[in-house]
Amino acid sequence: MAALLALLGASLWGIGDFFGGVASRRTHVLAVLVASQAVGLAGAAAWTLASNDAWPGAGALLPALGAGVAGAVGLGALYRGMAIGAMGIVAPISAASPVVPLAIDLARGTTPSVLRWSGIALALAGIVLLSRDPGSASGTGFASGVALALVAALGFGLFVVGLDVASDASVPWAILGVRSASTTLAILTAIAIAAPMTASRGLWPMIAAVGVFDTGANVCVAFATTRTSAGVVAVLSALYPVTTIVLARMVLGERLDARRRVGGALALCGAALVAV
Repeated sequence: MAALLALLGASLWGIGDFFGGVASRRTHVLAVLVASQAVGLAGAAAWTLASNDAWPGAGALLPALGAGVAGAVGLGALYRGMAIGAMGIVAPISAASPVVPLAIDLARGTTPSVLRWSGIALALAGIVLLSRDPGSASGTGFASGVALALVAALGFGLFVVGLDVASDASVPWAILGVRSASTTLAILTAIAIAAPMTASRGLWPMIAAVGVFDTGANVCVAFATTRTSAGVVAVLSALYPVTTIVLARMVLGERLDARRRVGGALALCGAALVAV
């Protein structure tokens, strides 16, 4: 169940990130972030009220607030990176985020089995292959948006760690805390730099969908972390670029070369081993 939840979260994240990347090419990234996070906050608030979960206390929600800040920074970096670079490059690089919770798991003494280590290695190898840019002049694979993708990876890794801790007390309250922090940070940043909060009428439904898919993914990942270690959940949920790349191919016409097809296959095989 934990593996299925994490993989479902990855699929929802991939769809939301595709919409976020497309929207960020048409309007300011903070307009996308503020509106989508606000939609997610409204949904999280309604769910928390309906769940009747007891208030876990301010101390229990501090990790959720930290996760919300890290997640907002990660999303902002990811959307901006996909706006200036190819989605098939930026999204997979950001999926290196499992390095953060896996390192923390090891520090806590939680060591995955040999089978899971093999799956983790395959998944990360697939991410590396997916991240290569054959058209790079330097041949290093580093293209526009790579630095932002690395920032996103760090933010997403810290997000999973904070969400893991907060979800032990209450998943609905953890999601509400995450959304409250991310929405507040996005609004304050937009005010500080006077970012334009405008978009065409037809773009707003797409931006709202970003919030719906992103929050749905957060819920799936939060429940998954209550059933297995954050490191394993992070690796499985980090497969979201597969969905983003497929959508970019189908909708935007971005083609996958042989290297990226092999990378996608390795990533999926790695996910299967981790799930087993």
